[in-house]
Order: sequence, then C-alpha cells, then structure tokens
Amino acid sequence: MDNHAKAAPASLPGLRSLAERRPFLTAFALSLGAAISLGLTRFSYALLLPPMRADLGWSYFLSGAMNTGNALGYFIGALATPALMRRYGAHAALVGGALLAGLFMMLSGFVTDADLLIGQRVLAGIASAFIFISGGLLAARLGLLHPERSGLLLGIYYGGTGLGIAASALLVPLVLDAADAHAAAHGWQWAWIALGALCLLATLAMVLPARQVDGAASNANGQGGFKTRAFAFGLLGYLMFGVGYIGYMTFVIALLREQGMDGATVTLFYTALGLAVMASSRIWARMLDRFRGGQSLAILNALLGVATILPALTAAPPLMFVSGLLFGGIFLSVVASTTALVRHNLPQHAWSAGISAFTTVFALGQIVGPSVIGWIADGPGGLQRGLVFSALALFIGALLASRQRPLERASA
Repeated sequence: MDNHAKAAPASLPGLRSLAERRPFLTAFALSLGAAISLGLTRFSYALLLPPMRADLGWSYFLSGAMNTGNALGYFIGALATPALMRRYGAHAALVGGALLAGLFMMLSGFVTDADLLIGQRVLAGIASAFIFISGGLLAARLGLLHPERSGLLLGIYYGGTGLGIAASALLVPLVLDAADAHAAAHGWQWAWIALGALCLLATLAMVLPARQVDGAASNANGQGGFKTRAFAFGLLGYLMFGVGYIGYMTFVIALLREQGMDGATVTLFYTALGLAVMASSRIWARMLDRFRGGQSLAILNALLGVATILPALTAAPPLMFVSGLLFGGIFLSVVASTTALVRHNLPQHAWSAGISAFTTVFALGQIVGPSVIGWIADGPGGLQRGLVFSALALFIGALLASRQRPLERASA
C-alpha cells in the first residue's frame, strides 16, 4: 500500500483503497467523461445534422463547419488544458469541463442563427478538451496501480465514447418524435436540451468515483521529457486520423438518410456503432500493451480506412452495418493507442505534455476534415466522394504511423 501512497488524494484514503480494489469500476466512472466529451457533445451532432439542415437550409459545407467549429474549440482547449491541470488539478478540469459542456449543449436549444450555433460548438469543444485530456491522464495513472491491465483500463475509458454514442442514438429520435407530437417549430432544439441534461446527469455520476485516482499536478515540469521530434511520425499519423475519421462521424447518418434508410434502422446502426466502441477496449487491449512504437496506430488507421471507404462503394444495408461495426470497433482505440504510446515511452511526469501534444494535432486534423469533406460533398459525387477523401487520409496516416519507432525506455 505504501508504494501507492502518492497515487490517490491523501485526504481520501477510503476512495484510494477502493480504486486499488475496483479498477474497472473506477475506469467506468472515468469513461463517463469520454461519453460526455465525444459521445454526446460531438458525435450526437451526426443525428441532428439531417433535421437541422432540412429546417435551416444549410449546405454540406456549413453543416461540416459546425463540427469544424467544435474542433477549433477542442484545439483551443487542448492548448489550455496543461496549464489548467497544473493550476487546479485534473479533477477540476474533468468535472468543470463536463459541467460547461452540458450547459453549452443546452444553449443550442434556444437559438437558430448559424453564427450563434457555431459559437456554441466552439465553446463545447473547449470544454470537451478539458474533459478528454484530464480523463485520459487519470486513466493512465489508474493504469499505474494495475500495470498488467493498463491497456484494458485505458480502453474502458476511451470506450465510454461508445456509451455516449449509443445513448444519443436512442435519446435523439425519441425527443424528436416528442417535439413533432407537440408541433415544435424547431424540434431539433429539444434534442440539444435533452442531450445537455444527460451530460449533467453523467457528470454527477462520475464526480466521486473519479477522485479515486490522483489528479494532482506533477512536481516535475509538465513539459520535461517530451520532444516533438521524437514523436514526429506518430503525431503526423494521428493528425491524418483526425482529418479522416471525423468526416465519417459527421456525415454518415446524412448519407444513410440520403440512401433511403428508415429512422428505426438508422437508430439501430448508430447504437450498434456505439456498442462496438465499448467492446473495442477488450478487442485491442493486448495489442496496446504489446507495441511500444507506432504499430498500433498504423494498424488501426488502416482498418479504419477500410471501414470508411465502404459506404462510398455500396449502399447495401448489410455492408453499411459492417462498416459501422468495424468503424466503431476501431476508432476510439486509435485514440487509446496514442495514450499507450506516450505511456510506454515517457516518464510519468511527461504524460500530460505528451497526451496534450497528441490531442492538439488530433484537433488540428478535425478542424480541416469536416469543412473540406462538406465542400467536396456539395460538388459532384456528393457524400460518397467526401468519404473517399476521408479514407485516403486514414491510409496516409497508417503509412506515417508505421515509421514511428519506440524511444529508449525512460525511467518513471
């Protein structure tokens, strides 16, 4: 027990002991942060894009710009999060970000102006970065207590995004139906409010369990030990992942609707995708523990490219479901692979800087992806051609990541 005395808040010895005895419960509580940050705050937009676009007369470029705004906010938040955690600790960043994300989501239920909606997406993106980076750091520190299960614990945290996707897939259609039954002028506004309320409920559920893991700032310089050049190919591979994957998660529901898929089948598709995200923590855990270089990032990027290009080649429902299940079973494990890369190659005091660097390039890729793919989709070839661009970005990312070599193992 003494060896872990610094792995939990000294003022909460009971919770510390529970963290050691119940790592999966702790990881699941942390995963609610990922559910809020990505599953609800970002990816629920795919479900709302078709009714918002039809109601407000948006082009695909403007539709994509909404998620570009979210990614811009995420980029700003990623730059600010290390300083925020050094000053207030990871717990404050996690919980504060989750509360803000819920409130910003609810604000979208009261406006129709595109500029105001983009502004909300920017603010929600900033809050999402606070959540995702701090939660990833806490999940990595939880892995220190259970090194033989660290890859699985990281996977559970990131797999929480799937819980958010599945929850939004079930919630949004019900709220839209209720809004239609009450002849609401803009039914999609009801959905934003409901999603924001769900974010706040999830925040309440994770507050106390999340404090089982040490969230205090490291005594060492947060930048020490991380050198961008040493991780150049991993960072570039992850940048291309950000460019490529976000097109699928922004536009795939709109594409299914264009192809004539009914509402119940769309709900099943997105729910299945979310459940596949949750299952991915077990599928790839051993690989994340095994490889110290960019192998995991390369393999997962390549498989994700295959999943992304399928909807561009066929409209057959069975193959669309194969695409969704494959995509869901992979894409958040790409994120987990970068945290594992940092954890394998850097001392603990540099984890925050490493995770933040990867999150920053991830955000840069997402800034580019949605608007470019939306612009392509407005031209000949439509959304299918946009997804071809996404798949190519992912294949390039795989090639770049394959060149990332492990560093000399650093002492903790």
